[in-house]
Amino acid sequence: MEPLLPPRPKHPLGCHNPRVPDRAAMDAIFFVLRTGCQWNALRETKLCSSSSAHRRFQEWTKAGVFEAFWRKGLLAYDGLRGIDWSWLALDGAMGKAPLVGEKTGPNPTDRGKRGVKRSVLTDGRGVPLGTAIEGANRNDHKLMRSTLEAIPIRRPKPTRRHPQHLCLDKGFDYDEPRALAEEFGFTLHLRTRGEEIRARRQAKAKARRWVVERTHSWLNRFRSILIRWTKTPANYLALLHLACGIITWRHALPG
Repeated sequence: MEPLLPPRPKHPLGCHNPRVPDRAAMDAIFFVLRTGCQWNALRETKLCSSSSAHRRFQEWTKAGVFEAFWRKGLLAYDGLRGIDWSWLALDGAMGKAPLVGEKTGPNPTDRGKRGVKRSVLTDGRGVPLGTAIEGANRNDHKLMRSTLEAIPIRRPKPTRRHPQHLCLDKGFDYDEPRALAEEFGFTLHLRTRGEEIRARRQAKAKARRWVVERTHSWLNRFRSILIRWTKTPANYLALLHLACGIITWRHALPG
């Protein structure tokens, strides 16, 4: 991540306290992402002061560092193993948002408490390719376009010889997802609500949509993603990009 960091800002008077090392600030940011603790709790870890870590997080968020980290991971993963564009899966998951903020809404599965919905697109191995957030009351299919448009790298054009299949669950059984799949050139695999039940009973074809559900499980291990404690959507999206980047780099690095 170090080459992606913006230049250090210069103090207008030319003198100030020594700047906290970038590595210490990054360790503190990762600690918050992983544990879901408050920024003020960092003072007990001795990693970095909470004010310095949060200030550096805001600085790097505005500079797009975390999204660039994810993009670099996707390029490295594509060079090492190759992104599996042949079978993609897209689905949404809901999390709590106790502090409310923009892009939150009443969660219909949690007695109407405020929550956030994240939509994720994955390749055939479950590596995240695109993500978007909205309120928990937003239908999954309403986030489909923003998720597809959020892919940070160039998507190859599907051809007749190399089609790109997109797997969706019954929550996308509307006209809009079908039109979007045609617009983006996907071969859509969308079962209606009745067909979904029959397919589970037969279970003849290989299931391919489960990879996105596993990816949501990976993301839930980052506690700041499972429960949104940030009020601003940009901060939550930055943490989500960092988590996606970590998952991607784990698939890109050997071993």
